[in-house]
Amino acid sequence: MTIKSTLKYLATLLLAVLLTSGTAFASLTSESRAALSQLKSQNSAAAKVSSRALAVLVFPNVVKAGFLVGAQEGQGTLFVRGNVAGRYRTVAGSYGLQAGVQKFGYALFFMNQKAVDWINNTRGWEIGTGPSVVLVDKGMARSFTTDTMHSGIYAFTFDQRGLMAGLGIQGSKISRID
Repeated sequence: MTIKSTLKYLATLLLAVLLTSGTAFASLTSESRAALSQLKSQNSAAAKVSSRALAVLVFPNVVKAGFLVGAQEGQGTLFVRGNVAGRYRTVAGSYGLQAGVQKFGYALFFMNQKAVDWINNTRGWEIGTGPSVVLVDKGMARSFTTDTMHSGIYAFTFDQRGLMAGLGIQGSKISRID
């Protein structure tokens, strides 16, 4: 199989996954609530952050695929004090040494009003262009306490399935869809 045919195959696969990943609002909301509940029950750091967060944006199913060039897409729900406040889409493109398909979820916890205002007042934003985002990995989660929270936004990934290997440069954009 040539690189060109492999790229066409992966592009077709990614397009099929993206086109079939659209969910109804009620289904997306219930998926997002369930994913957040599961994250908090399995990760004590996420539970601690959640207890202090003003808002949480949950993307329960993000699909990423690529071979040299890659893309990812997912939809999520913004909860402000437990109430649905909007639906969002995350998309990203990447290039570099990479290959595979992966499905995962992530949650962004907005810790102060400035961070909440940022997501509500921008038409689309890229992670890294607004308030600082701290990705809480397993090592950091073990020593995480409410006294060590100093960022505007904390990000947790969860439920990773599939295999995506390689190095790449990535930009992720989040936009409101309703």
